[in-house]
Amino acid sequence: MKINSAKFIESNSDWQKCPAPNLPEYAFIGRSNVGKSSLINMLANNKKLAKTSGTPGKTQLVNHFLINDSWYLVDLPGYGYAKVSKKARRQFSSLITGYILNRRNLINLYVLVDARHEPMKIDLEFMEFLGKKGIPFSIVLTKIDKLSSSALAKNLMKYQKKMLNTWQTLPPFYKTSATSKVGREEILNNIELFNQQLDNIDFASIVNDGE
Repeated sequence: MKINSAKFIESNSDWQKCPAPNLPEYAFIGRSNVGKSSLINMLANNKKLAKTSGTPGKTQLVNHFLINDSWYLVDLPGYGYAKVSKKARRQFSSLITGYILNRRNLINLYVLVDARHEPMKIDLEFMEFLGKKGIPFSIVLTKIDKLSSSALAKNLMKYQKKMLNTWQTLPPFYKTSATSKVGREEILNNIELFNQQLDNIDFASIVNDGE
């Protein structure tokens, strides 16, 4: 897929105030400091699209970006380890859960995990939640340029082995680097394939059905 345009549309603290669900939507989420903003900018080929910060938990809103005037890329708040108050964390959780469970045009959720670390409980629990709720998702390994290929393979195998304890089949895995743009083509091609499969869906009817 070629990205011809990428535009910021709006940010919301309430999922019900997000743009009308009249286009397919692909959301990105992960723990704080997992490199989500950098990955989004790499995918959109625009270093200034999503704001990056050295402060974990900086993204505290649902951010919508319109790509090629045909689909939304959504930047969701990070979960875990954000240096914010307990009240704010509860609000993030409510915002994230409300969006994931109720956004009718959400086609796929891309869950980002840091390739440098072994499977973390918070990531595994979040993916279990998605599985129980029937939310389609893919796993995106970030920062693969920061570890050796053997270490990457080892951590990937640990993720797969750990998940197979409770999952019959595993979701797709994508290896990425925002620095070297590894994985960009694979993720964009995946989104393009989804969009092609959705050609016959009238998203305007989704809006009307919800009214």
